[in-house]
Amino acid sequence: MDLEKKKVLKAAITALGGYIPDTILSNQKLEQMVDTSDEWIQSRTGIKERRILSDNSKATSFLAIKAAQDLISKKKLDPKTIDLVIVATITPDIHVAATAAYVTSRIGAVNAFAYDLNAACSGFLYGMSTAAAYISSGRYKKVLLIGADKMSSIVDYTDRTTCIIFGDGGGAVLFEPSSSGYGWEDEYYRSNGTDRMSLRIKAGGSLFPTSQETLENGWHNIYQDGKTVFKYAVAEMSNVTEEIMKRNGLDEQSLDYLIPHQANKRIIDATSKRLALSKEKVLVNIEHYGNTTAATLPLLLNDYENKFTKGDKLVFTAFGAGFTWGAAHLTWAY
Repeated sequence: MDLEKKKVLKAAITALGGYIPDTILSNQKLEQMVDTSDEWIQSRTGIKERRILSDNSKATSFLAIKAAQDLISKKKLDPKTIDLVIVATITPDIHVAATAAYVTSRIGAVNAFAYDLNAACSGFLYGMSTAAAYISSGRYKKVLLIGADKMSSIVDYTDRTTCIIFGDGGGAVLFEPSSSGYGWEDEYYRSNGTDRMSLRIKAGGSLFPTSQETLENGWHNIYQDGKTVFKYAVAEMSNVTEEIMKRNGLDEQSLDYLIPHQANKRIIDATSKRLALSKEKVLVNIEHYGNTTAATLPLLLNDYENKFTKGDKLVFTAFGAGFTWGAAHLTWAY
């Protein structure tokens, strides 16, 4: 009997939390920093402003801790009952030591183990699969998944192709065994590393260790070949979203909301157009936050939490460096 129960155990999202810094970096401010304009930025990205963690003494862990504490407070959750904490991020506080371990200690989750997950902008989406699998196994009952990135720490604010895109933020979700039968339904993930240099930080790893040369050449900041990434993202996000909807019998009528990674409004629009989705079903907040990388999906959930009702059919999709991408289907459980 216990084995049978484990086979059908479903993971559900039961709580949300989020945090964005107070400092607003508007397009108008960027106009004073780099050769760009508000009109140019909005027409190409849909972004009006982004939030920046301007205190240099604070790092990604600060964003993650704040998001987790928001969830804990809203849920009235005892952090000692958390079994696992996963932090999806590409901007860890420091190399080697997992940011998740520090976050776990700071939020009082003394009985949890923790680790970081790196899949760039797909990090939170991949983390959802991992968290759901832990719950479905029956081994753990509470998994806290956090997506957080201090992108301002790796952006070159003299490079107008990247500095207009990214912002800082953190979001968190709690996965628990479903009590309603609703929850994680299906996933379709892919990756391809042949174009990994099209979106990357060149130095700081084992291929190009930190040196005077890497510092002088600015190889520690994020670089993006915009045309390659845009073309790939539009095609692959549409493909995987179409596939996940098809094999789960979803269409424009039965799907309640698309939860897309907030990389570029044009990518979101192209994906939703191909799927023939109405604007009301495509959730967007990129105009206020920019691309917060692993934080975009949980921040979307947190911002639109009041719109969701029990039984709503949601589809998530993301595309990130690596390349990594995918789509997933979840039924809202509360």
